[in-house]
Amino acid sequence: MNGSGPKTDLRRSRERMVRDQIEARGVSQPEVLRAMRKVPRHLFVEEALIPQAYEDHPLPIGHGQTISQPYVVAWMTELLAVAPGHKVLEIGTGSGYQAAVLAELGADVFTVERVKPLYELARARMDALRYRRVRLKLDDGTLGWPEEAPFDRILVAAGGPRIPAPLVGQLSETGRMVIPVGASRRSQTLCLVRRENGRVIVRELGGVMFVDLVGTHGW
Repeated sequence: MNGSGPKTDLRRSRERMVRDQIEARGVSQPEVLRAMRKVPRHLFVEEALIPQAYEDHPLPIGHGQTISQPYVVAWMTELLAVAPGHKVLEIGTGSGYQAAVLAELGADVFTVERVKPLYELARARMDALRYRRVRLKLDDGTLGWPEEAPFDRILVAAGGPRIPAPLVGQLSETGRMVIPVGASRRSQTLCLVRRENGRVIVRELGGVMFVDLVGTHGW
């Protein structure tokens, strides 16, 4: 036995992803790196795309949506500063990959997806991979998940022209939200939103490109 084979190759590719795409670009929180090493990203893409699963770019998952670039997932996760037991709302479940990373950090994850086929596929993945800390909902993400609020952390995996007011309202005191904001995919800025002493503080962190956050309310 030489320890080689498809599973070993994928594991090595995942390790290279973390080392060369994530650590090398400044993500350093040990818990985040550990989660990125553990979650099998190749199980969150279509079979034909498995050879590209650990490359440094987003991949299509159907219905005009994508699984985010690994570095962006790690960067946003680190910005959230998730601790075990945190209640985390994710807007835009997509493939379920980001939710799995958050669950690996010990968070209780509430994730909302508006596209029914993606929601159903993500739910099946969560069941198959036994991510028991992830709850899914098919709904308009701009509304959040009011019956489960407040949330310690909110992560939005799609961009819109402004920060939806319902999401700000569902942040706990001292809560954090990471969200891309911009009028189009080519003019989005990743923002860190914090509640502190009754105030809402927004910090702009750099340019990103996300699919559109589409909803019927909350704008």
